[in-house]
Amino acid sequence: MTDARPIAVFDLDGTLADTAHRQHFLERSPRDWPGFFAAAPQDAPLPEGVALAHEAAADCALVYLTGRPERCRADTEAWLREHGLPGGPVRMRRDHDRRPAVRTKLEALRGLRSGRTVRMLVDDDPLVCAEAERAGFRVVEADWGRISAELRAGQEREGRT
Repeated sequence: MTDARPIAVFDLDGTLADTAHRQHFLERSPRDWPGFFAAAPQDAPLPEGVALAHEAAADCALVYLTGRPERCRADTEAWLREHGLPGGPVRMRRDHDRRPAVRTKLEALRGLRSGRTVRMLVDDDPLVCAEAERAGFRVVEADWGRISAELRAGQEREGRT
């Protein structure tokens, strides 16, 4: 990144993108992760998160940090453009990385902080938010989305998003 401004880091699912319509894929056994991710392009934007991203972009460079696997990159970047979100790099999970979101996201945040000031993290996962605060990051917990217990399990125990 050549932009010298501080960084504002935004999660996607449950923060900017409403996943409620596709959470049913996770209510079966086994969970249908391919179906869950294939439906992501139909996510509605979450107005609170989108407004905060635009507000942050006035002073910060944006980085999108998601637990979505790398194979979802084209759909994810198209969704961000389609919904008019500010530009910025998208950091994604490697396709077969099953570590919990709290681990992968904190690792990415520390990497970002090594070269720049991270102004804030906006994320809907309470475990990620708590750990980021403990690590000294300013956190805005996105409490405006609807996240099912199944999706939480996918984030924290199955390392899927």
